[in-house]
Amino acid sequence: MLTRWRAALAAALFPLMAQAALPALGFVPPAPGSYRLYHIVPAPDGPVLESDATVHRLSEFTTGKITLFSFIYTYCSDPKGCPLAYETLHSLREAIRGDPALRDKVRFVSMSFDPRNDTPETMRLYGDPETRDQRGVRWHFLTTRSGKELAPLLDGLGQDVSVAEEQPDGRRVPVLSHMLKVYLIDSSGSVREIYSTSFLHPSMLLGDIKTLLLERRGVRK
Repeated sequence: MLTRWRAALAAALFPLMAQAALPALGFVPPAPGSYRLYHIVPAPDGPVLESDATVHRLSEFTTGKITLFSFIYTYCSDPKGCPLAYETLHSLREAIRGDPALRDKVRFVSMSFDPRNDTPETMRLYGDPETRDQRGVRWHFLTTRSGKELAPLLDGLGQDVSVAEEQPDGRRVPVLSHMLKVYLIDSSGSVREIYSTSFLHPSMLLGDIKTLLLERRGVRK
């Protein structure tokens, strides 16, 4: 009964997060391992909050496994924004689960742009049932304690965001304007690819994940 109640509450709070249709890619991606992914920038580090409100370092979620990382905010209503990132990663997660060679080597991380409104509890509801369904591919939903702690993480990844003027207490900022970016981070914490809307597709991400794994094994096609 409680699980059904939580699912209904999440659907009421975040009705748009799974309504983004995945567009056709429009071309055939190159074969994994037939190309190189260059080191772009090291992933930044700093304090973050897990959805259970425990404090961690971001590096705990960007090293040790290949990571798909994105910034989101839970009340985003742009179907080409955060809902598209959510739906793309959801579809990719299903594909990875079906491949025993991948499913224990990849994690997903979604972090809020808006720590004032996206509390750990809000992120937990937004991520449910993804956070409960941990079959081989963990998906973490993070926030920070303040905009001050968030700022160096945004700067370190080159993620711009335009925030509406401060609202009186109790009133949520209505809109955050940002360019959708999803970051592919290798197991050493180096950003290897940054996807915008045009290239954010499960088949592209899957090929790049496989390319990084082949690189680790010293395999080139």
